Amino acid sequence: MVDEDLDAIFDQMRDPVAVHMTAFTAEDPDDRAEFDAHLHRLRTSPDITLLAITVNGVLAGTIASFPVGADIEITYWLDRAYWGQGIATAAVRAFLTTIPVRPVIARAASDNAGSLAVLRKTGFTKTGTEIAYANQRGKEIEETVLRLDTPC
Repeated sequence: MVDEDLDAIFDQMRDPVAVHMTAFTAEDPDDRAEFDAHLHRLRTSPDITLLAITVNGVLAGTIASFPVGADIEITYWLDRAYWGQGIATAAVRAFLTTIPVRPVIARAASDNAGSLAVLRKTGFTKTGTEIAYANQRGKEIEETVLRLDTPC
């Protein structure tokens, strides 16, 4: 990810359909100052890996890993124009080969069928659910927690 990607990432993470589907996002996706501060923290943390997802040289989204307690968790965001094309699945598969430890954890809103399908296709299995406050829904919703144990 380079500085020139930030405007496009900001726009992707403001898409109202994607924001609703993801549910667990920034309180105000239109707050550019908060977005810039958040991305700066992510990009400068030695514990976080944050990469761009590209398709034919065009920025299509982001993918990241970060520690949560003793585990590593992954997250990704794909521009809606690229949904349903296998790009997220390919990006997650490729990214997982860069993470040498297991388990790897992932989470998705339980009604986010697309993201849950990507995670299942890449070897994650459901370990449970949690109820958490989703900024973009304005209420608590169910979140599915998944785990990948298989080595890279």
